Amino acid sequence: MKSTTLKLNTVCIAVAAALCPALAVAQAYPAKIVRVIVPFAPGGGSDITARQVSAKLTEQFKQQFVVDNRGGAAGIIGMEMVAKAPADGYTIMMMSGSFSATSATHRPVFDPVNSIPGVAEFGITPFVLTIHPSLPPKTTKELIALAKAKPGDLTYATSGAGGLTHMATELLLSMTGTQMLGVHYKSTGAAMTDLLAGQAPIIVGSLLPIVPHLGTGRLRALGVTTANRWYSLPNVPTVGESVPGYEVELWFGAMAPRGTPQPIVDALNAAINKALQEPDMKKNLEVQGMTATGGTPAKFNERIQREYGRWVKVVKERNIKFQ
Repeated sequence: MKSTTLKLNTVCIAVAAALCPALAVAQAYPAKIVRVIVPFAPGGGSDITARQVSAKLTEQFKQQFVVDNRGGAAGIIGMEMVAKAPADGYTIMMMSGSFSATSATHRPVFDPVNSIPGVAEFGITPFVLTIHPSLPPKTTKELIALAKAKPGDLTYATSGAGGLTHMATELLLSMTGTQMLGVHYKSTGAAMTDLLAGQAPIIVGSLLPIVPHLGTGRLRALGVTTANRWYSLPNVPTVGESVPGYEVELWFGAMAPRGTPQPIVDALNAAINKALQEPDMKKNLEVQGMTATGGTPAKFNERIQREYGRWVKVVKERNIKFQ
């Protein structure tokens, strides 16, 4: 009996010893400022959301989470910084769905999808298939018919070659058997300028910069890219109503270098999920046209991997070449 008890005690001590370092890491974190990399310029959706979430993390952890914008090369510069940062929880990234698209189209040498796992998803928002009113179509079906009647004559704008607005459009072209000419800009703002001028009269673009121009008649929304109609544009049908199976969600979320201790990942995930339930945070996201989602790291990483696979397939099917 004594021998059995002694063995059990030994096992318990061994288990406790194994757990202690992890528990100590979680309890001590964060002991200093956490750098939050946003791989885009200030003012965009990723930046705005990152600052809102970082403020909530600062409040919860009683330690500063400081946003550091590292734009350039379709987000790859900032992504590489995170991939190569120490996996200690003091460098994290707040990113958008462009992550999966850029990883698939540019194929950087550091393999972002497997180097920077997801920590927590913040929320989702649709893109909007939008045209300049100089074009006659009033529906997605009419635009597709026009594109088929004039293959290669219509031009569409993107916020950057290989980014999510580009790939969302290429997916639509692939599923409808149509051809259009892509005009790639350095940012959504630059693309919007020419869209509003009718120079590049079609875009599958972000909700936030498009909505103000719909009521004035300067732009016309043909469809949202989510599976269901969006709460802020209830009269705009989904693109999928005309093109069955078409769906693209723009997500935002937090990520960290692979190897970041699980207790830290879990602590960040719990804090973000808590923040997303707070009324002011929900309201801020709704103002941006976003619905809070949250969830586990596993659920978030499943989305990232699934979307990466889809964009790799689109690049191959469309024979898209990148420098």
